[in-house]
Formats: sequence, C-alpha cells, structure tokens
Amino acid sequence: MDATELRAIQAPIKQGYKENPETAIVPAHAEARLGANITVEVPGWGGQNITAGIHKAAGGTGQAACSADMLLEALVACAGVTLSSVATAMGITLGPNTVVKADGEWDARGTLGVSKEVPVGMTKISLSFDLDTDADEKTKEKLIQLTERFCVIYQTLKNPPRMGLG
Repeated sequence: MDATELRAIQAPIKQGYKENPETAIVPAHAEARLGANITVEVPGWGGQNITAGIHKAAGGTGQAACSADMLLEALVACAGVTLSSVATAMGITLGPNTVVKADGEWDARGTLGVSKEVPVGMTKISLSFDLDTDADEKTKEKLIQLTERFCVIYQTLKNPPRMGLG
C-alpha cells in the first residue's frame, strides 16, 4: 500500500468522524477465564488461546505467558503498525529489518507483598526503533515522533486512563 491508497481508504473514515464525532469512540474488550494451576485462558486472534500465569519471579513455572510481557507485546504491536502507517503516509520505505522493541521492569517485591514501599507494576518502560531505511536522520526523527503521537498503546501508557472496577 502506498500513501495515496492509504489516504483514499482513510479519507471517508476521517470525514465521517468529523461529521459525527460520537462514531469515533471505539469500544475495546478482553476477558480471561480461570484455568488450572493459577492460570487464565485469554482468547486471542485467530482462535488461539493464550495461557497466562504467574511469572517465575513470583513463583510461576515460566511455561505460561506473563501479563507484563503481554503488555509490552501489545505496545510493540501497536507501535509497529503505527510506524508502518506513518511511514506509508510520509512516503518512507521501511525494510524488513525494521524492528520495534519494548523493555520494561517491575519489582516482584511489590506484587508479592514483601514491601509496602515497593510499587506493584512496571516502573520503567522504554520503546525503541531500529529502522531499516534510507531516510535521513531528520525524517527518521519525525517518523518516530509521529509514531509515538499516534500509537494508542504508547499514549495509553504515557497518559493512563481512568480505571475502575465494574
């Protein structure tokens, strides 16, 4: 797909959202069903279930997916798609060796209740891009800046939403 095709696809969608802003609100949903041995089954795309469980640092076996890793996977997936879309719109060719990486860290003492002073959850997340492109440095910087601006998961983590139990 090139920039002209992408704009042709998105133009009527954007116009519809301008005319009826309420139609731009996109619901999202996920659920998990409890499994054996302190795991959950999360339905994934293509009919593949993902079994998530306790991280090895908290007593798990390491055989089930870690939710923290899944969060980072959602980030790189969203950032990668956004990067590709922005590059397409900018007329930048990205080669097959382009890689999007996310790294994070969390302190297991928080989730295990070892220390009340230690927060529960990730305390550091970094996102990086290894770009396979002939674009100049200024263009690459703009590409990454726009990717961060338009990536839903990046922006959600950077500006956390209101959370509540329902």
